[in-house]
Amino acid sequence: MRIERSVVEHVARLARLELNEEELRLFTGQLGRILDYCERLDREPIEGVLPTAHVLSLENVDRPDQVAASLPHEEVMEQAPDRAEGYFRVPRVFEEGAV
Repeated sequence: MRIERSVVEHVARLARLELNEEELRLFTGQLGRILDYCERLDREPIEGVLPTAHVLSLENVDRPDQVAASLPHEEVMEQAPDRAEGYFRVPRVFEEGAV
């Protein structure tokens, strides 16, 4: 499938990627081939094929929830590398005004 360079530029902008000329050419071709493959898959007959979440027949091994004693708050806080007023202090994730 032929994909326009402007579409790749748009997707890169949405993903906040800065692509140079070589990368734009490369990814335009790669995305076109991916879409070609998706079109091929679309043409495959799927009648009678059961939906699957995994190619192997796996089952989750769960255990029942059990109430158990937890560590005392003071003991946990003693091990915290940075704390304030009874809480863990963690580094800022977002810059101010980013949210």
